Amino acid sequence: MNFHTADPADVLAGNVTDVYFVRTEQALRARGLNPRVRAELVAKDLPEGASWAVFLGGDDVVSLAEEAGLPVTVRALADGAIFRRGQPVLEIEGPYLAFGRFETAFLGLVAHASGVASRAARARLAAEGRPVICFGARRVHPVLAPAVERFAWLGGADGVAAVLSAEGLGIAPTGTMPHAAVLLFGDTVEAARAIHETLPPGIPRVVLVDTLQDERFEAIRVAEAFGPALAGVRLDTPASRRGDFLALLEEVRWELDQRGFRHVKIFVSGGIGAAEIRRLNRAADAYGVGTYLTAAPPLDISMDIVEIEGRPSSKRGKPSGAKSLLRCQACGGDRVVPLVSEPGICPCGGHFEDLLRPVLSEGRRVGAAEPPAAVRSRVLGALASGRFGLPIEEGAAG
Repeated sequence: MNFHTADPADVLAGNVTDVYFVRTEQALRARGLNPRVRAELVAKDLPEGASWAVFLGGDDVVSLAEEAGLPVTVRALADGAIFRRGQPVLEIEGPYLAFGRFETAFLGLVAHASGVASRAARARLAAEGRPVICFGARRVHPVLAPAVERFAWLGGADGVAAVLSAEGLGIAPTGTMPHAAVLLFGDTVEAARAIHETLPPGIPRVVLVDTLQDERFEAIRVAEAFGPALAGVRLDTPASRRGDFLALLEEVRWELDQRGFRHVKIFVSGGIGAAEIRRLNRAADAYGVGTYLTAAPPLDISMDIVEIEGRPSSKRGKPSGAKSLLRCQACGGDRVVPLVSEPGICPCGGHFEDLLRPVLSEGRRVGAAEPPAAVRSRVLGALASGRFGLPIEEGAAG
């Protein structure tokens, strides 16, 4: 079956490239030139007024370079590290003809993954400890779904819905029930009973209550039918019927509590992002987020030469030369400075760490690739530090 997607072999061969890189190669070869250059990836700006983003895709760049046999040396942020606009996130050094045509692929790997992971991180911050599940597989090309849901999970989402995506991450898929089940069985409670009877123990029973009737009364019916076995109800109310969605959620919460169903959680989905999550936290206990994650704008990252044959050289507006990205381990302050061997001490008295670490040396990987859980843990640790907040337009004060 042809889905009009690139064959991995074409990516490894450097065929997924912009034509002007091919033309540059041809011109260099015709003149017998192949200078050794240093190039770096930098996000000149970040989308949606954000002051920070999650770096992801660095290990994929390393894997591509290694698999393609590129004789290059790479320094990069660790996947899952937080960075700010204008900071170098990855540096690659080697003969230009060895890697120049891979610029398109390198940028795509980092820009897409980092964009999705950054939105997942913001959704997690907005939820303030409430679970956020990626419901985004249906919003992307199916061959991309496992990759995109992986980006979301690494960025902080608590789970993914698609079966294959979850298998790749080594976690169980998370989901509730579809509107289709209610329509096919003709009744919310009957559909819930049928699914309950076939689900293995240990999977929370969460019932969708917006398909046919008023959410308040369906939630009550379901709670009365299942009692303690019911973990939650999900509201995916269409926008045309929502009105004040927060008021609707608060009404459902009130009526469930009045009848002794305080254990029943309210799960919310349907076109919500960080700003809406922040507003609904008063009544919601968990979120299913799809389009907000999978439609995340890719980061506007560029790859620019900063050094040729050991001499600083760059285009206008781009600082030349090799650089270190220093972060103080005490205060979290950052500095971009010319490449240093000893990071030194911050004015606050804390020690600087160079975040750009060697990951590939002349085509050979430095150290082992990190497992996904370690990357995700790095993101969660950074978010828990309190140093990175939401943009104002996404519901936070800074």
